[in-house]
Amino acid sequence: MGERRPTIYDVARRCGVAASTVSRAFSNPSRVNATTRSRVRAAAVEIGYEPRPLARAEAPGRSRTLMLVVTDIANPYYAAMIKAVQSRAIERHYTLALTDSDESPQVEAGNLRHLLANSTGGILATSRLADDVVRHLARHRPLVMVNRVIEGLPSLVVDTAGGMRTAVRHVAAFGHRRIAYLSGPRNSWINGQRWTAVHAEAAALGLQSAYLGPHPPTREGGRDAAEAFVLDGATAAIAYNDLVAIGAMQRVRSMGLRVPVDRSIVGCDDIFGADLVALTTIAGPAEKVGGAAVDLVHAELTGGATRSLTFDAHLVVRGSTGPAPATDGN
Repeated sequence: MGERRPTIYDVARRCGVAASTVSRAFSNPSRVNATTRSRVRAAAVEIGYEPRPLARAEAPGRSRTLMLVVTDIANPYYAAMIKAVQSRAIERHYTLALTDSDESPQVEAGNLRHLLANSTGGILATSRLADDVVRHLARHRPLVMVNRVIEGLPSLVVDTAGGMRTAVRHVAAFGHRRIAYLSGPRNSWINGQRWTAVHAEAAALGLQSAYLGPHPPTREGGRDAAEAFVLDGATAAIAYNDLVAIGAMQRVRSMGLRVPVDRSIVGCDDIFGADLVALTTIAGPAEKVGGAAVDLVHAELTGGATRSLTFDAHLVVRGSTGPAPATDGN
């Protein structure tokens, strides 16, 4: 069996610097002081590390481009974030490139491998890629994660898990004793965080909880989820996102049930239109997240301090939640 190829992290450990510094030493050497650059290159030679093609130095005068990857550009949740990323990118003199992974890890990986070669850094929003794949790509360009945590990489997370706990308490106060979680994609990190929060808070309150799914994070996925919700017998549901919640509301009503008289439904994200359908939902500062993501990439590129941030979420109560039906026998 062949020996493992040295990685950027091996070089970082060898010369006592951050992996992001090693990355800049190869991809953007002008951003690293000469002494550190020499240490990094010497360590790389000593352990036999060879930069991949993505890590080639930027040509003088090359355009500074940030790539933003979203899972579904049709999801209104991303609209405010995209606008904020572009605004802050312009302020910091970057050009923004946007790509849609269409909820596919394969599409996302392919797009990143092709487009990062011509980008200065990247922002991955709700990425579906495996941790090892992201770490591999981060060896060559600074990457910032949004709504996803990967050890060693800067991340920005809205505390929707905390919002889920608040939502459980909200429906519990209305007398609901069994709560369904309408799951999003199984390979979504944030989906796992949200379900864990729902399950734990329900258990703490002595309530029953059911995981229903996975489902596509779309209105169509919500319609399918609604059928499982009604069959399950739960009287309240908390959905992975607003699109699933809205689809579930539509399907529940088409089945002759009333929201919130017969079933209560909570969404997540507070997208445009959630207020129009009176959806109770969990809201977070998408604009702040977008601007902060650009700031973190910029800090990675310029040798500034980087850190991971968590933003508060809160419950917006509207008309899709109410008292448990009198026929609830749980």
